[in-house]
Amino acid sequence: MRIWVDADACPKVIKEILFRAAQRKQLELLLVANAPLAVPRLPYIRSVVVARGLDVADQHITEWAQPGDLVVTADIPLAAAVVAKGIVAINPRGQRYDRDNVRQQLGLRNFMADLRGAGVETGGPPAFHARDQQAFANQLEQQLLRVPKRGAAR
Repeated sequence: MRIWVDADACPKVIKEILFRAAQRKQLELLLVANAPLAVPRLPYIRSVVVARGLDVADQHITEWAQPGDLVVTADIPLAAAVVAKGIVAINPRGQRYDRDNVRQQLGLRNFMADLRGAGVETGGPPAFHARDQQAFANQLEQQLLRVPKRGAAR
């Protein structure tokens, strides 16, 4: 399993949880962003810098992530793309995306974008709280339980 992170908008506290989990499980963690990120100097954690541009990081993750990997993103279109490939995706608030809920959220996202395009103020996402951090840590742990122990037959 590799963990792919849509890192441009990922909260720092979530990155720190991911750093600890990758170190504990010795899993490859790839943080994809438009600019270099500071990451721990460990052989299995790295920052992947992609060109600036709309959805370039999303395209990179969609192209390279494989079934069995985990994608961390708050970006609904990216979540929809990877879920369609059979890849598990979770958001920084701990919600796991599946084929049903990602379609619903994509429809809601598009509706809200249409409203904003028509001049309606829709507000932003709710503030990130400690309960979101805990929900993410719990969901991440559930996903990591799928990873075979080092040395176990694959």
